[in-house]
Amino acid sequence: MICGFRAIFRASIELLSHGDPMYAMPVTIGVLCCLAIAYRYYSAFLAARVAALDDARVTPAHEFYDGQNYHPTHKWVLFGHHFAAISGAGPLIGPVLAIQFGYLPGLIWLVVGVCLAGAVQDMLVLAASVRRGGRSLAEIARAEIGPVAGAAASLAILFVVVIALSGLGVVVVKALGGEEIKLAEGTRVDPPTGQPIQVHVDEKFADVPAGTQITYPGGASMTRSEGFTIAFDGSASPGPTPAPPASGPAPPRVGQIQSWSLPKGCRVAVPGSSWGTFTIACTVPIALVVGLYMYKLRKGRVVEASLLGALATLAATVAGNWVPGSALEPYFSLSREQTITAICLYGFIASVLPVWLLLCPRDYLSSFLKIGTVVLLVAAIIVANPKLEAPMVNPLFAGGGGPYFDGPIFPFCFICIMCGAISGFHALVASGTTPKMIDRESQVRGIGYGAMLIEGLVGVVALLAAAALPQGDYWAINIDLAKVEKYADKLTELGASTDNLPTIERQVGGESLRGRTGGAVTLAVGMSQIFTEAMRRVAGGAVNLESVIKYWYHFAIMFEALFILTTIDTGTRIARFLLQEALGKIYKPLDRTDWLPGAVLSTAIVTAAWGGLIWTGSIETIWPMFGIANQMLAVIALAVVTTVMFNAGRGRYAAITILPMCFVIASTSTAAVRMIGGPFARMIEDGRATGNTRLLAQGGLNIFFTGFMVAAVALIVIEALLRWKSRRGAVP
Repeated sequence: MICGFRAIFRASIELLSHGDPMYAMPVTIGVLCCLAIAYRYYSAFLAARVAALDDARVTPAHEFYDGQNYHPTHKWVLFGHHFAAISGAGPLIGPVLAIQFGYLPGLIWLVVGVCLAGAVQDMLVLAASVRRGGRSLAEIARAEIGPVAGAAASLAILFVVVIALSGLGVVVVKALGGEEIKLAEGTRVDPPTGQPIQVHVDEKFADVPAGTQITYPGGASMTRSEGFTIAFDGSASPGPTPAPPASGPAPPRVGQIQSWSLPKGCRVAVPGSSWGTFTIACTVPIALVVGLYMYKLRKGRVVEASLLGALATLAATVAGNWVPGSALEPYFSLSREQTITAICLYGFIASVLPVWLLLCPRDYLSSFLKIGTVVLLVAAIIVANPKLEAPMVNPLFAGGGGPYFDGPIFPFCFICIMCGAISGFHALVASGTTPKMIDRESQVRGIGYGAMLIEGLVGVVALLAAAALPQGDYWAINIDLAKVEKYADKLTELGASTDNLPTIERQVGGESLRGRTGGAVTLAVGMSQIFTEAMRRVAGGAVNLESVIKYWYHFAIMFEALFILTTIDTGTRIARFLLQEALGKIYKPLDRTDWLPGAVLSTAIVTAAWGGLIWTGSIETIWPMFGIANQMLAVIALAVVTTVMFNAGRGRYAAITILPMCFVIASTSTAAVRMIGGPFARMIEDGRATGNTRLLAQGGLNIFFTGFMVAAVALIVIEALLRWKSRRGAVP
């Protein structure tokens, strides 16, 4: 494994010195070798020496079997559930956004982080929870470190879960729901001669033709190569207001204008993806049928149920092509608010129903699609071998000033890429639903360490797919339309001032792509182009590539949404368990996870909390806070499992968790100080200056959440250090 890391570093240094172009295929093969060596040797060492796994021990799934939450589960079904639960937006979106720093920093962090930090944390937390009746990370902290640390961990974990679920949910909303991208006041819109802007006064929107010149308030300009739609308020209508006829109903008022200086409140309207929403909606009844088939109708027939579910999911993906333009489109073309409501409702239902009915079979089916897509994408990268168009290190944003993270590579690259390298949220799954379903202790290695390695691979292929996009296309999608002027000069320096979005939009079925920030759309475009290029090389002229690229794009959108929704349903259930544990201290019956009133009440509180954050936030405000809080939770998890080692007399192995913990403490604390004193403070200042109470509240909440997490982590680490000192000489 060390040799593999050394080879990556040497190759990187050599390429940097020669300036030769880099291709994706050799990078992918090198990463696969590193992951295979890590699993073969390092995870075996952890299983035998550190966790001391023993199949003779009775697991909580058997000891506390209740048919609801404690349920012995086939190892592959449980692997699918666990992988689906931990693999959310982080390994997909984080690497895509981190391209602003160049692809090399993120690539190194993904490979080193997943092998030596993330997979170690997941496996050891899972082993600790299995040995302690499937209890949560907070309960383990209370038992192993002390009551004060346990209380701090409980509050910190609840905070992180709510923030994490909002961060995951906002990505789904941007991928599936309709959104409106704000345009700067004073922007001038000048269409080509003879192609006026069509203004629909009553409906409050205007159709702008392709080739329109956009001039921003500061003087910078660009030509929009594709047509788009502007939504406006009634008072801002630029069009004529013809008088209605003397009798009969008034016809829709439509006018034409040759140029338009945009007033305040104008937005580019982006419709929702009815294709993607339809396919995602179909997976819920499919999962219910598979769950009933596997556990009731033909109990134990896992292969039959898997084939049935996989074929039905693929059929739903293909059938989604006929939804746009059909009578079903209005039901699946959702607005931003409707999408938020839908995912909140799904999270609530999935959290309350028995795990075997919806949660586990849906996660299992999703894992087929997830792992299958990752394998397919790895193969496509090897076949297509695209050139990595992004710079290894982007000198323009390496020291800060990027559109997502206004700070340097350290610490913000390591905050942006979290779940693919190390994620505290994983510790909640490893001490939440998964330990309650483990059949034998030996399965901890494959499920805990193995699933995390696959997630690291997901992060790598997502990074490569984004890095392979031409820079003009990448930045055209990933820069907010209201901020284009700010980055115009830097885009010219990068050679990214021109793009191919009109062609790409036509190829993917007419989807609007420009300004679709957040990373989800960027990744879908990158994946679809790699898949199409691989098909071209394999099939040549036997396939009409223009007709299949739209399927790949919408397949990628569904793939991303499934990744995230399976984390939302499990995360909501875990948060429900944590809240019930806390409320149980006040009213004992609330601590019973099988008591329906307690389950409904706690789930409703949790869902309302993360849904409210999505409603009021954005990817720019939630993602940095999510990254900091998530990795601070990883510090708590590593401190807890280190204490478990000392208490069990295995303190001699503590370096394997202490070293990654120290690095994560350094990166997260640095990022927290920078974010509190920088963007979060500016949000409050801007809110006060403009009277924007929403911006003021967001800045205050971000500072409060981040400050609380720093304080909680400091308290837990100090208590853990005192515990380690007292147990330093313990022997097993």
